[in-house]
Amino acid sequence: MICRDRAGAFAEGAALGAPHALQVADRFHLLQNLGQAVEKCVAAHRGYLCSVAPQPGQAATAGQTDGACDVEPTPLALPSGRRAERMRAHHALVHGLLSDGMGLRAIARHLGWGRHTVQRYARAARWQDMVTGRRTRTSRLDLHRLFLQRRIDETDGKISIIELRKELADRGHPVPYSSLRDWARSRLQWPDAPTPAAAAPSVRTVVGWITRHPDTLTEDEGKQLKAVLDACPELEQTHELVRDFAQILAQRTGADLPDWISSARDAQLPGITGFARGLIADLEAVIAGLTVHWSSGGTEGAVNRIKKIKRQLYGRAGFDLLRKMILLQ
Repeated sequence: MICRDRAGAFAEGAALGAPHALQVADRFHLLQNLGQAVEKCVAAHRGYLCSVAPQPGQAATAGQTDGACDVEPTPLALPSGRRAERMRAHHALVHGLLSDGMGLRAIARHLGWGRHTVQRYARAARWQDMVTGRRTRTSRLDLHRLFLQRRIDETDGKISIIELRKELADRGHPVPYSSLRDWARSRLQWPDAPTPAAAAPSVRTVVGWITRHPDTLTEDEGKQLKAVLDACPELEQTHELVRDFAQILAQRTGADLPDWISSARDAQLPGITGFARGLIADLEAVIAGLTVHWSSGGTEGAVNRIKKIKRQLYGRAGFDLLRKMILLQ
């Protein structure tokens, strides 16, 4: 029995080295490839995601938009996903070394970071404070906030940025138009300012909703997924195919795979059709992977966890620190 991913070189090597062994396509990689196919399909229909807005009272999270709907993220929103994990891990790492008695310069040398980077993490009581501090950084225009806000209130918001710039110049403070425009839009209160449009879910967010088990979705995520599927028949079809494939995997009914491949190819969906064609090239091993209980998923999970820890260190830490973090976790 040989468990492997679906790379052609692995299949050829297994056939040459152990021609009588049963080759089993690893389920971890099958699900990974399916997720990549779903991402291509959702990206091809990303225009439909604009019809889905967060429920009332729900704050948009940073990174939730992907440019399809021209929606700006909430200014004070915290990072999410991999960036948040990195910042949280780095903050814990720096404060852990500080508690061990290391100085800032010693930590910078140990991690291979810049001293100012270490200082930023050291000064933040929580990793979220670093984000808030960066988003609310000062500007030289802050000195004129009261004057500019008063002029906006006096004119009921009818004064233009050009006029404000001229008045500042008359007071001896010339500033570039673009700098004043961007600052005034984010820092000053304008009457009857339009309410920012609600952020649409990102492609990866929708992929997660489609590929995750329905029982793991929150009530709000389930409602938003239903809205996406109702708006786009192609994604509804993709969702059904993913659920059918997951059922074959969970119930180990690999014999049903040819019928699933036929349905996926007939659907002519971006990504999904290519995934189905790829299964045909390695059909026997894939059917075995969806039938027998053998799998190298446990090993793949451990490797994936180690890669995640390594990436959190930005490749700047030595092997000893990486080994220590792996053992501690």
